[in-house]
Amino acid sequence: MARRSPSALPIIAAAIAGLLLILGVKAVVSGGGKKAPRGAGVTSSAAPSATSPSTRSTAAPADAAGCTQVKLAASSEKAELLKGIAADYRNTGAQIDGRCVFIDVFSKSSGGAAEALARGWQDSDGPRPDVWSPASSSWVVLLKHRGDSKLVPADVPRIAQTPLVIAMPKPMADKLGWPQKTLGWGDVIALSKDPAGWGKYGQPQWGAFRLGKTNPNFSTSGLNATIGTYFAATGLSSDLTAEDVKAQKTLDYVKSVEASVVHYGDTTLTFLANLQQADDGGQGLTYISAVTVEEKSVWDYNKGNPSGDPKTLGKHKPPQIPLVAIYPKEGTLVSDNPYVVLGAGWVDAAKRNAAADFLKFVQQPAQQKKFEQAAFRSFEGKPGAEITVGNGLLAAEPKAVIDPPAPSVLDLVQKSWNANRKRARVIMVVDVSGSMKETVGNSGESKLSLAKRAATKALDQFSPDDELTLWAFSTRLTPTAPYIELVSNRTLRDGIVEFKSQISALVPRSGTALYASTRAAVAVARKQFAPDRINAVIVLTDGKNEYPPDNDLDGLVASLQTEDEEQAVRVFTIAYGDQADLGVLRRIADASRGAAYDAKDPASIDKVFTAVVSNF
Repeated sequence: MARRSPSALPIIAAAIAGLLLILGVKAVVSGGGKKAPRGAGVTSSAAPSATSPSTRSTAAPADAAGCTQVKLAASSEKAELLKGIAADYRNTGAQIDGRCVFIDVFSKSSGGAAEALARGWQDSDGPRPDVWSPASSSWVVLLKHRGDSKLVPADVPRIAQTPLVIAMPKPMADKLGWPQKTLGWGDVIALSKDPAGWGKYGQPQWGAFRLGKTNPNFSTSGLNATIGTYFAATGLSSDLTAEDVKAQKTLDYVKSVEASVVHYGDTTLTFLANLQQADDGGQGLTYISAVTVEEKSVWDYNKGNPSGDPKTLGKHKPPQIPLVAIYPKEGTLVSDNPYVVLGAGWVDAAKRNAAADFLKFVQQPAQQKKFEQAAFRSFEGKPGAEITVGNGLLAAEPKAVIDPPAPSVLDLVQKSWNANRKRARVIMVVDVSGSMKETVGNSGESKLSLAKRAATKALDQFSPDDELTLWAFSTRLTPTAPYIELVSNRTLRDGIVEFKSQISALVPRSGTALYASTRAAVAVARKQFAPDRINAVIVLTDGKNEYPPDNDLDGLVASLQTEDEEQAVRVFTIAYGDQADLGVLRRIADASRGAAYDAKDPASIDKVFTAVVSNF
């Protein structure tokens, strides 16, 4: 071993002393490394206390060990931003009652979290939250109505705001008189009903008016847009009643809006990502005429970042054709991002106090500026520097704001949507290749067994008068084709028993004829195209194409593209298991302006099927 020089010894001694000092400070800050007991104490439904002692130490904890840990479920559009703010909070060395605090932010869709809380949070729902911050108070109202009312405190603060808007490509909005003219749902309905479509404004090449709208059972923009159309139908700005919701005049109005929908979805990202791809190809005016999103999402899209993730900002160029925000003149709802400290048995006093201290930090000007820089408005509703006409946004709007209706009425609005939404005609194409017989983990069940159960459950999520066709594919299912039609096109009402029976009877066969089967299914869907329905194909596969007679991916992709959006058949693909080629399935879905879904963990297939069916 090499001998150290005497001059190095004082330096080594100083380093050791410094290390011991750091370890001593960490031991004091972390409270000796003891974790807080879970579920200690009695939980109250009152608002979180903001009066507990809060201090700042000179050293922030590197992880959650020894700290009071608070799990915060946040809606997807702000989760990454909140994660950064939580890291800043840790770096202040915050302490509550002498213990460090660790705020663990994770993303959970507002609708998914509301449903999970209402039925009692299960392990399959993900981490159990102590604090819930959905995008809108509409979800809080629904949770109060459908779940344990004690889960929600009497006073629910906010952390940021962003109103619902009808986002429209700027040239289209300009034709309607934006920004000088106030526009709304009435203008949308009038244009959607006009046989001339955009030809009325001298632009016949834009085709008919087409609306993108998300599913109100999952998405905040979809829920708030649905609420807004019910208010617009009645001419009310408050006090919507059950009788108003059930009135035939109201239902006719709502159905008129829904009739112009190209398809639904579980998230606005489906529409914005498809629009970005269309814009990249010089077709930014052919996919959709408008989409209901939050104001903040217009800014994100115009920055070339439709996901809204701060980490991807600047990675894609801004669109050639930007979006602008129309604030419905009939009134709109605001996504007010409530901060709900849950009144659940697992949220003890220490967590409530820590959550209250983090809320104070989030509402401070420095953190509010971060929200404003991402085009949110402040928790008090004040617009920041990004809310400008140049960014497609109007700081003086919205002039008419609607509050969510009473809990029972809101529940009725959401549930009645399924009766009024646009109907679908779908071909479901299921892979029965030999690899589908593989066992999943320690479950003892095959991939095909899990997929069959998920597909059967998904049938119940369609409407009885939605139409479905069932196919299976492998490589040798008939003498002439690698696919076979098991149930021909019929409504779920008429065919539900046969659909379930045929799905149950599926067995693994040979290889994977992905391209030929997808190509054939889309060809049949085009031949049977129904203009008054959402026409689509669902393709579930666990592998890659293994069919030499058709190995032409580029040709398949080209055949799926169409310039006539009024005759579009959209393909929604599911990459099932770790051998599925998600990249290829994305190309297929993107070419048709559909969406690709990742179910590489086979245990997630139930949730993925639910997300896919939300498009119809």
